[in-house]
Amino acid sequence: MGNRDQTRVNDRIRAPKIRVVGSDGQQLGVMTVRDALLKAQSQGLDLVEIAAQADPPVCKIIDYGKFKYEQAKLKKQKSKSATRMKEIKLRVGTGQHDYNIKMGRIEGFLDTGHKVRVIIQFKGRENAHKDLGFVAMQRIIDDLKTMSNVDQAPRLGGRVIAMTLSPLPQGQRKRKFHLFHGELLEEDDHEDEEDGEFEDAHDDEEHDSDEAEGSVSEEEQG
Repeated sequence: MGNRDQTRVNDRIRAPKIRVVGSDGQQLGVMTVRDALLKAQSQGLDLVEIAAQADPPVCKIIDYGKFKYEQAKLKKQKSKSATRMKEIKLRVGTGQHDYNIKMGRIEGFLDTGHKVRVIIQFKGRENAHKDLGFVAMQRIIDDLKTMSNVDQAPRLGGRVIAMTLSPLPQGQRKRKFHLFHGELLEEDDHEDEEDGEFEDAHDDEEHDSDEAEGSVSEEEQG
């Protein structure tokens, strides 16, 4: 098994000639690995290959331990940013009570700075009424306009319609749907125009979405 860390350091650098960057970022020119190593060792530092595909390869005189720490930190930050997208799924026939709870959860995600992907799923005979999905999406946009902007407008793909919302600046957010110990405190009553068109869905899901590495879902109790 090979070493998963492909970064070449010090005497592992194989190129006959390399372009060297000093610890202060200054270009030191092209030289042999041996000469570059002597320069690095005289400063108590390492010679690290940072651009292996260049001709000649580029190496930098740095503290390799610190370099690895910074690289791991960047990777962690990138991974963290990839999971900042939350996802909420509904059906066209989602009842008013469940709808309000889901809106409260979306507002909660938005209020903590997350983006939210909203998905309306179609099953069975619902597929013949996909126009109602766009009506439902517009209702969601209107209900959440005091909390969010539409990043990606509702778009049909297969058996779902999806859109992406991003939070308004913190000072501009105003919640309409509040959850208190799991109970909804309704400030506004909405006419439930779509209820009755289809059966209420009890298998909706809510999960974080990580586009880089897939999603992990959590069953939601309605």
